[in-house]
Amino acid sequence: MRRHHDQDGVVARRQLLADGLTPNDVRRLLRRRELTVVHDGVYVDHTGPLTWRQRAWAAVLWAWPAALWGESALVAGVDEDRAGPVHVGVAHARRLSPPDGVIVTRARDFASRVQWNLAPPRVTYEDAVLDVAATARRFVDQMAVLADAVGSRRTTSDRLRARLDSRPRFPRRALFERLLADIATGTHSVLEHGYLTRVERAHGLPPARRQVRQASGGSVRYRDAEVGRVVIELDGRLHHSSVGGRDRDLERDLDTAVADAATVRLGWGQVFERPCATATKLVMLFVRDGWEGTPVPCGAECSAGWGSGSPDVIG
Repeated sequence: MRRHHDQDGVVARRQLLADGLTPNDVRRLLRRRELTVVHDGVYVDHTGPLTWRQRAWAAVLWAWPAALWGESALVAGVDEDRAGPVHVGVAHARRLSPPDGVIVTRARDFASRVQWNLAPPRVTYEDAVLDVAATARRFVDQMAVLADAVGSRRTTSDRLRARLDSRPRFPRRALFERLLADIATGTHSVLEHGYLTRVERAHGLPPARRQVRQASGGSVRYRDAEVGRVVIELDGRLHHSSVGGRDRDLERDLDTAVADAATVRLGWGQVFERPCATATKLVMLFVRDGWEGTPVPCGAECSAGWGSGSPDVIG
């Protein structure tokens, strides 16, 4: 019974028999409630609720040889206080009928993608990130998975790109190559990527330096973006009294920055709802700071405060 201590109290029947117990021994442990059935042939050493790790071990042992897959591989060891099914991967040739609470994915290159030394075994972090992003239906969710993975510093855009290159059948490859290229420039959130594509690039604004390291008072933080002496913080928090109230606060911050050259703090409204108006105000700041470039409208219906020539806002 020593083996189950390394598996969070979860053990498979085949392991017990391999360790020298007899079928009668197993039945006796179950009868005494020293073991409780989780799945067919998989037990836990108590009668209470299962932790996430115990559910994960039970799923992997039930489907063995198997490994945590997709979202379950992402949260393993990081965010295990959650409900929902456990995702496991198995070799493509196998066909299983999973019990309740277990989702099985069949993978052709299963064995080569698994980190067998981890407990429980799981697919590599980069593979898990790509798999979860690929199954997301909305662009914003795809970007969030990739940006969060790099922003957490658990991986890098280069490592994700290398893993993507090794998977020839990956869906929507061109899209993910573009997203990873943008993340490589320092866009570590959906909001930062929105600023890059909808405000900065779309209106010909000067390229920002991203994730600028700043040490202060013995601590280190990273500025989202800098253009000259203008600091741009992309603030996606929604913890104020209401989303609308938070949005109004951020809009006032932007207007104050135009007048006082303070740090610009942009939120969802400035980036996704009013990118042209935001670009107009940022140009005022950049020009005041010495920028001599020429912004451009993002399209025929751009509402920015300039036409195809020099911007009226700085005339």
